[in-house]
Amino acid sequence: MSLSEIVDLLPGKREQTKLANRLAILDAARGVFGEMGFEAATVRDIIRRTNLSVGAFYNYFRSKEEVYEALADDGARRFKPILQAQSAKATDFESYLRGAVRAYFDFLAAEQVLWRVSGPTGEPIPHVTGTPEILAVFEEVRTVFADVIDRGLVPKVDLDYLAASCIAVAREVGDKMIERGPVAALEVEAATEFVVRLILGGLPALPRIED
Repeated sequence: MSLSEIVDLLPGKREQTKLANRLAILDAARGVFGEMGFEAATVRDIIRRTNLSVGAFYNYFRSKEEVYEALADDGARRFKPILQAQSAKATDFESYLRGAVRAYFDFLAAEQVLWRVSGPTGEPIPHVTGTPEILAVFEEVRTVFADVIDRGLVPKVDLDYLAASCIAVAREVGDKMIERGPVAALEVEAATEFVVRLILGGLPALPRIED
Protein backbone atom coordinates (compact mmCIF):
# COMPACT_ATOMS: atom_id res chain seq x y z
CA MET A 1 0.00 0.00 0.00
CA SER A 2 1.39 3.40 -0.98
CA LEU A 3 1.76 6.35 1.40
CA SER A 4 -1.01 8.23 -0.40
CA GLU A 5 -3.35 5.27 0.02
CA ILE A 6 -2.55 5.10 3.74
CA VAL A 7 -3.22 8.82 4.11
CA ASP A 8 -6.55 8.38 2.35
CA LEU A 9 -7.53 5.80 4.96
CA LEU A 10 -6.73 8.10 7.87
CA PRO A 11 -9.58 10.22 9.25
CA GLY A 12 -9.44 13.91 8.36
CA LYS A 13 -8.73 16.61 10.91
CA ARG A 14 -12.44 17.30 11.43
CA GLU A 15 -13.16 13.63 12.06
CA GLN A 16 -10.17 13.37 14.39
CA THR A 17 -11.44 16.34 16.39
CA LYS A 18 -14.93 14.85 16.64
CA LEU A 19 -13.51 11.52 17.83
CA ALA A 20 -11.23 13.23 20.36
CA ASN A 21 -14.13 15.30 21.73
CA ARG A 22 -16.35 12.25 22.08
CA LEU A 23 -13.63 10.31 23.88
CA ALA A 24 -12.98 13.29 26.18
CA ILE A 25 -16.65 13.35 27.16
CA LEU A 26 -16.73 9.61 27.82
CA ASP A 27 -13.54 9.70 29.89
CA ALA A 28 -14.84 12.64 31.92
CA ALA A 29 -18.15 10.87 32.46
CA ARG A 30 -16.41 7.76 33.81
CA GLY A 31 -14.74 9.87 36.47
CA VAL A 32 -17.91 11.79 37.34
CA PHE A 33 -20.10 8.69 37.57
CA GLY A 34 -17.43 6.87 39.55
CA GLU A 35 -17.00 9.64 42.10
CA MET A 36 -20.52 11.05 42.40
CA GLY A 37 -22.71 8.15 41.37
CA PHE A 38 -25.05 8.21 38.39
CA GLU A 39 -28.05 9.82 40.13
CA ALA A 40 -26.12 12.77 41.59
CA ALA A 41 -24.06 13.45 38.46
CA THR A 42 -25.20 16.09 35.98
CA VAL A 43 -24.29 16.97 32.42
CA ARG A 44 -22.64 20.14 33.73
CA ASP A 45 -20.40 18.06 36.02
CA ILE A 46 -19.24 16.11 32.98
CA ILE A 47 -18.66 19.23 30.88
CA ARG A 48 -16.55 20.82 33.63
CA ARG A 49 -14.04 17.98 33.26
CA THR A 50 -13.54 18.68 29.58
CA ASN A 51 -12.40 21.69 27.58
CA LEU A 52 -15.69 21.70 25.70
CA SER A 53 -18.58 24.13 25.77
CA VAL A 54 -22.14 23.17 26.68
CA GLY A 55 -23.09 23.44 23.01
CA ALA A 56 -20.24 21.17 21.98
CA PHE A 57 -21.37 18.51 24.45
CA TYR A 58 -24.86 18.46 22.98
CA ASN A 59 -23.40 17.93 19.53
CA TYR A 60 -22.53 14.42 20.72
CA PHE A 61 -24.99 13.47 23.46
CA ARG A 62 -28.44 14.62 24.49
CA SER A 63 -28.29 13.59 28.15
CA LYS A 64 -26.23 11.89 30.82
CA GLU A 65 -28.32 8.77 30.17
CA GLU A 66 -27.12 8.71 26.58
CA VAL A 67 -23.51 9.08 27.74
CA TYR A 68 -23.97 6.18 30.14
CA GLU A 69 -25.40 4.04 27.32
CA ALA A 70 -22.35 4.82 25.19
CA LEU A 71 -20.06 3.77 28.04
CA ALA A 72 -22.01 0.55 28.58
CA ASP A 73 -21.88 -0.20 24.86
CA ASP A 74 -18.13 0.38 24.84
CA GLY A 75 -17.70 -1.98 27.78
CA ALA A 76 -19.75 -4.70 26.06
CA ARG A 77 -17.69 -4.31 22.89
CA ARG A 78 -14.47 -4.82 24.83
CA PHE A 79 -15.87 -7.73 26.84
CA LYS A 80 -17.21 -9.74 23.88
CA PRO A 81 -13.80 -11.10 22.69
CA ILE A 82 -13.01 -12.07 26.30
CA LEU A 83 -16.25 -14.05 26.37
CA GLN A 84 -15.46 -15.64 23.03
CA ALA A 85 -12.09 -16.78 24.35
CA GLN A 86 -13.86 -18.59 27.20
CA SER A 87 -16.12 -20.50 24.81
CA ALA A 88 -13.11 -21.49 22.71
CA LYS A 89 -11.35 -23.24 25.59
CA ALA A 90 -14.32 -24.63 27.53
CA THR A 91 -14.80 -28.41 27.57
CA ASP A 92 -18.32 -28.56 29.01
CA PHE A 93 -21.12 -26.35 30.31
CA GLU A 94 -19.67 -25.95 33.79
CA SER A 95 -16.22 -24.96 32.56
CA TYR A 96 -17.75 -22.41 30.19
CA LEU A 97 -20.07 -21.04 32.86
CA ARG A 98 -17.31 -20.75 35.44
CA GLY A 99 -14.85 -19.23 32.99
CA ALA A 100 -17.38 -16.76 31.58
CA VAL A 101 -18.63 -15.62 34.99
CA ARG A 102 -15.12 -15.29 36.38
CA ALA A 103 -14.05 -13.32 33.30
CA TYR A 104 -17.05 -11.02 33.69
CA PHE A 105 -16.33 -10.33 37.35
CA ASP A 106 -12.65 -9.72 36.60
CA PHE A 107 -13.77 -7.31 33.89
CA LEU A 108 -16.06 -5.49 36.35
CA ALA A 109 -13.20 -5.17 38.83
CA ALA A 110 -10.98 -3.68 36.13
CA GLU A 111 -13.78 -1.31 35.09
CA GLN A 112 -14.10 -0.20 38.71
CA VAL A 113 -10.51 1.01 38.52
CA LEU A 114 -11.03 2.55 35.07
CA TRP A 115 -14.12 4.42 36.25
CA ARG A 116 -12.23 5.52 39.39
CA VAL A 117 -15.15 4.36 41.52
CA SER A 118 -15.02 6.08 44.90
CA GLY A 119 -18.55 7.39 45.33
CA PRO A 120 -21.29 6.30 47.75
CA THR A 121 -21.93 2.57 47.92
CA GLY A 122 -25.39 1.07 47.74
CA GLU A 123 -26.62 3.19 44.83
CA PRO A 124 -28.46 1.11 42.22
CA ILE A 125 -26.43 0.73 39.03
CA PRO A 126 -28.41 1.64 35.88
CA HIS A 127 -28.87 -1.29 33.52
CA VAL A 128 -28.48 -0.77 29.80
CA THR A 129 -29.94 -3.63 27.77
CA GLY A 130 -30.78 -2.60 24.23
CA THR A 131 -27.57 -1.30 22.66
CA PRO A 132 -26.06 -3.19 19.70
CA GLU A 133 -22.96 -4.37 21.56
CA ILE A 134 -24.90 -5.55 24.61
CA LEU A 135 -27.32 -7.45 22.39
CA ALA A 136 -24.30 -9.01 20.67
CA VAL A 137 -23.01 -10.26 24.03
CA PHE A 138 -26.42 -11.82 24.78
CA GLU A 139 -26.40 -13.53 21.39
CA GLU A 140 -22.89 -14.85 22.04
CA VAL A 141 -24.04 -16.47 25.29
CA ARG A 142 -27.19 -17.82 23.63
CA THR A 143 -25.15 -19.38 20.81
CA VAL A 144 -22.85 -21.18 23.23
CA PHE A 145 -25.80 -22.45 25.28
CA ALA A 146 -27.50 -23.70 22.10
CA ASP A 147 -24.37 -25.68 21.29
CA VAL A 148 -24.09 -27.30 24.73
CA ILE A 149 -27.78 -28.23 24.65
CA ASP A 150 -27.42 -29.75 21.16
CA ARG A 151 -24.43 -31.76 22.38
CA GLY A 152 -26.44 -33.11 25.30
CA LEU A 153 -24.19 -31.50 27.91
CA VAL A 154 -27.12 -29.93 29.75
CA PRO A 155 -30.82 -30.80 29.90
CA LYS A 156 -32.91 -29.54 27.01
CA VAL A 157 -34.55 -26.48 28.54
CA ASP A 158 -35.85 -23.16 27.19
CA LEU A 159 -32.78 -21.64 25.55
CA ASP A 160 -33.85 -18.00 25.71
CA TYR A 161 -34.84 -18.25 29.37
CA LEU A 162 -31.61 -20.05 30.25
CA ALA A 163 -29.40 -17.43 28.61
CA ALA A 164 -31.42 -14.52 30.01
CA SER A 165 -31.48 -15.90 33.56
CA CYS A 166 -27.76 -16.72 33.64
CA ILE A 167 -26.90 -13.24 32.39
CA ALA A 168 -29.29 -11.64 34.88
CA VAL A 169 -27.88 -13.57 37.85
CA ALA A 170 -24.30 -12.73 36.90
CA ARG A 171 -25.19 -9.07 36.34
CA GLU A 172 -27.04 -8.65 39.64
CA VAL A 173 -24.35 -10.40 41.68
CA GLY A 174 -21.69 -8.39 39.86
CA ASP A 175 -23.53 -5.15 40.66
CA LYS A 176 -23.69 -6.10 44.34
CA MET A 177 -19.98 -6.98 44.31
CA ILE A 178 -19.15 -3.52 42.95
CA GLU A 179 -21.50 -1.79 45.41
CA ARG A 180 -19.57 -3.28 48.33
CA GLY A 181 -16.46 -1.29 47.44
CA PRO A 182 -13.01 -2.09 46.02
CA VAL A 183 -13.04 -5.63 44.64
CA ALA A 184 -10.32 -8.05 45.74
CA ALA A 185 -9.43 -11.33 44.04
CA LEU A 186 -11.02 -13.35 46.84
CA GLU A 187 -14.30 -11.48 46.37
CA VAL A 188 -14.26 -12.27 42.65
CA GLU A 189 -13.70 -15.93 43.43
CA ALA A 190 -16.49 -16.01 46.02
CA ALA A 191 -18.95 -14.27 43.71
CA THR A 192 -18.07 -16.62 40.85
CA GLU A 193 -18.58 -19.71 43.01
CA PHE A 194 -21.93 -18.38 44.25
CA VAL A 195 -23.26 -17.82 40.73
CA VAL A 196 -21.98 -21.12 39.34
CA ARG A 197 -23.42 -23.19 42.20
CA LEU A 198 -26.73 -21.34 42.05
CA ILE A 199 -27.16 -21.95 38.32
CA LEU A 200 -25.92 -25.55 38.30
CA GLY A 201 -28.01 -26.37 41.36
CA GLY A 202 -31.18 -24.97 39.82
CA LEU A 203 -30.72 -26.39 36.34
CA PRO A 204 -31.89 -29.97 37.15
CA ALA A 205 -35.21 -28.62 38.44
CA LEU A 206 -36.10 -26.73 35.26
CA PRO A 207 -38.89 -28.05 33.02
CA ARG A 208 -37.66 -29.95 29.98
CA ILE A 209 -38.55 -29.18 26.38
CA GLU A 210 -39.78 -32.10 24.34
CA ASP A 211 -38.29 -32.81 20.91
